[in-house]
Amino acid sequence: MAMPEQDPTTRAHQGLENSNSSARLRAALAVGTTPDPRFIDKLVERCAIEPDFHVREMLTWALIRQPASMTVPKLIDELRSERTQARSQALHTLSKIGDRQAWPAITRALLTDADDEVARSAWRAAVALVPEGQEPQLAVVLATQLGRGGSETQLSLSRALIALGEMIMPTLRAAMTDPAPGVRQHAIVTERLLRDPDAGFEFAIEAAKRVAALGGTSQKG
Repeated sequence: MAMPEQDPTTRAHQGLENSNSSARLRAALAVGTTPDPRFIDKLVERCAIEPDFHVREMLTWALIRQPASMTVPKLIDELRSERTQARSQALHTLSKIGDRQAWPAITRALLTDADDEVARSAWRAAVALVPEGQEPQLAVVLATQLGRGGSETQLSLSRALIALGEMIMPTLRAAMTDPAPGVRQHAIVTERLLRDPDAGFEFAIEAAKRVAALGGTSQKG
């Protein structure tokens, strides 16, 4: 006797939980190809725990294909999760959806999150969602993170600030006089990249080190 055909939702859920990452990738692709709101909760749940980067990207794509009116509130709920990956991936997905109803949820706490991946995702989401006219306030908050982390994190912050445009210059100039050499250097690097987007980040860092050092010497004199 033939076995009864499995419910599509059950089949999708099992696929997303498969121990094989390729199987999970195929399941996420299938869910995104045929959007169905019944899958939203499971997609959000998997984003929080999925270990494979490529599968996470496919999960995000599948969520983008769903109605924003249904996905955005659930993703906003994830921003309060204790799981760093849940917060980071929800921010990443919100930045891709681009629905500005999520803007109030991009809090200062997220923009200054202790976890670098969460903070970097928050910076990208904030730049994507910031309402017109609120860019200066966002730049001020982002500038509090200048000098943070390694080169990858610093490059992410520089890119976020540069995406806001020329209006960041007063904030950068103020940071260039900061007592902390790392903050001064990062502000100088960001200004150089704003002026010359083709300049390499590492090259800009070396140049900024010399300027920051001179600035530090002149302040002491």
